[in-house]
Amino acid sequence: MKQIVILSGKGGTGKTTVAAALADLAAAEGSIILADADVDAANLELVLSPTRLEATPFSGGETAVIDASACTACDRCAEVCRFEAVRTSDDSSWPPLSRGGGGIAYRVDPLACEGCAACYYQCPVEAIRMVPAQAGEWYRSETPYGPLFHAHLFAGQENSGKLVTMVRQQARLLALEREPDWLLVDGPPGIGCPVIAACAGADLALLVTEPTLSGIHDLERALATVQHFGVRAVICVNKADINRRRAAELVADCRARGIPVVGEIPFDLEVTRAMTQGLPVTRVAGSAAGAEVRRVWEKVKEALSG
Repeated sequence: MKQIVILSGKGGTGKTTVAAALADLAAAEGSIILADADVDAANLELVLSPTRLEATPFSGGETAVIDASACTACDRCAEVCRFEAVRTSDDSSWPPLSRGGGGIAYRVDPLACEGCAACYYQCPVEAIRMVPAQAGEWYRSETPYGPLFHAHLFAGQENSGKLVTMVRQQARLLALEREPDWLLVDGPPGIGCPVIAACAGADLALLVTEPTLSGIHDLERALATVQHFGVRAVICVNKADINRRRAAELVADCRARGIPVVGEIPFDLEVTRAMTQGLPVTRVAGSAAGAEVRRVWEKVKEALSG
């Protein structure tokens, strides 16, 4: 089994469009397992028409909860909270809260709480407990191309690196059981913890970029990240004809540095039409972008076997 991760230094380069097309091509030649590791904005499912089989809650951390009946209103929790997450019952922005013994009681705003547990350790009467905070869900689905693992991170939640790891690990476990030909991971944009988590164990990283100043700048950062972790990288230039001069400069620079360029996909309105129909662009007859993605797939396979 070969594990391929598809990345981009920035959003909007067409990474997921390429990932969906490669999933279509790979499934036509062998067996694959898919993972959408872009949990902050997962949209691979929009193209692959999955049927959801399982949904599992994901807890990225903990939140403090105060037992109002045990609280003595000593104010210690509010003093040590750096995030101003502790409120009192006389706070006008909160509804009234009565305590067992009467008077002022304290509570924690779950949206402001960072789960540091400072209040938990400082409470003299042990009226505070830490409870798991659900940050999102991860799913196992079935698509016409193969099993898909994906997730949804709730708004305002952090720990997306942990959720990416969960999604990738579940895909990896099924891969160990089924022994597919390829494990295809649609990674997140950028260079942060989610990207690092998505790269773990990859045999090859396909970096999708565009011939713009921001695209080339962020490609350099993404390339440095995967090289730091010892993952081989190849480059695909998407919408290459929107700026032929910069695309040519980018290709020449990559080749001078020994970084393979596996394709230059043209701007093609058929891509948009395919997306609105929920299809990979490789399913659209006569698409110039689809034809180039087919060549990209052939070169990716060569890079994996080389």
